[in-house]
Amino acid sequence: MPMIEVDIKGRAGSFAVQAQFTAPPGVTSLFGVSGAGKSTVTRMIAGLLRPDEGRIAVDGEVLFDNVKGIDVSVRHRRIGHVFQDSRLFPHLSVKANLTFARWAGGRSEDRSLTEVVELLGIGHLLNRKPGKLSGGERQRVAIGRALLSAPRLLIMDEPLASLDQARKADILPYLDRLRSETGLPILYVSHAMEEVARLSQTLVILSAGKTLASGPVSSVLASLDPGTDLGGEETGTLLEGVVTHRDEQWDLSDVALDEGLVIQVPGLPASLGNRIRLRIPARDVSISLAKPSGISVRNILKAEVDALRPLDGAYLEAVCKVGAQMLRSRITRASAFELGLKPGQTVFLLIKSVTIDQGRVGPAVRES
Repeated sequence: MPMIEVDIKGRAGSFAVQAQFTAPPGVTSLFGVSGAGKSTVTRMIAGLLRPDEGRIAVDGEVLFDNVKGIDVSVRHRRIGHVFQDSRLFPHLSVKANLTFARWAGGRSEDRSLTEVVELLGIGHLLNRKPGKLSGGERQRVAIGRALLSAPRLLIMDEPLASLDQARKADILPYLDRLRSETGLPILYVSHAMEEVARLSQTLVILSAGKTLASGPVSSVLASLDPGTDLGGEETGTLLEGVVTHRDEQWDLSDVALDEGLVIQVPGLPASLGNRIRLRIPARDVSISLAKPSGISVRNILKAEVDALRPLDGAYLEAVCKVGAQMLRSRITRASAFELGLKPGQTVFLLIKSVTIDQGRVGPAVRES
């Protein structure tokens, strides 16, 4: 049985929504450009906005069904919410903010304060007021407060959007832990593909209030039409592999993909034996007909062209099989013509190691 089931139609003012998706346990990301309807959909799931028709269920319990006359109240839906702005009470200490939701909701103790504090690394902040915290620290406290409300589902609505890159890098490992250690289903709303690719098992693409695609994140990213309003700059794919070797002298790690293919990653925050996920944007992948030599590019992967997908203007994307996985390469149409690219052709994909930064690296996530 899916953990999350959504099939709804409704409006927020003049904006129409028609969203359908199911998701297994884990992190489900709602992705789309600003104005795509992501927050409207989550507000309907949380009960803050009523759909005109449809059905919403979480963990087998129906929260909304207009045909059966079911519309569970916001309080009894037991959905925790983390917003872009942390919305902490400025006059209360961190500890008081953490315990407020449980007291106000009268909910049973599902997770202890000690457990949540340790999970999020905020023990040293308990006596501080929110005004004395960094943006990343405030968001960790907001997540802790939501966890202590004993939710059946956690909605995170652009939780990192207000943070700079350094603060995002600080908080992402805690989100990794949240996903892997709590077992709580999470709806993660974002327009940042690097966050989505790192954290998600399931990806839902929204545009103009409608579901464009949904399913396991690697499958959706590999099959997505580059002509959608995601924009060519956002398209890319995921590679998964195991860290098999580390060169301490040059700070490079080997990640074994499959069928003997290896990719080198600089400054990798992972240990030998860890299975990790790398997001490779299409614009960072070049194509050669022969295996090159005498160049600085360290990652040269033998591949087979699976499909050629046109983009607007001068570009197209070549979708290539790399062992059992897929990579997308964004090149000019002129280059594709001069190379004579066609499906079934053997090529070599070139990926500069320096383009794989830590913002695109995360632990592998089991997909259904």
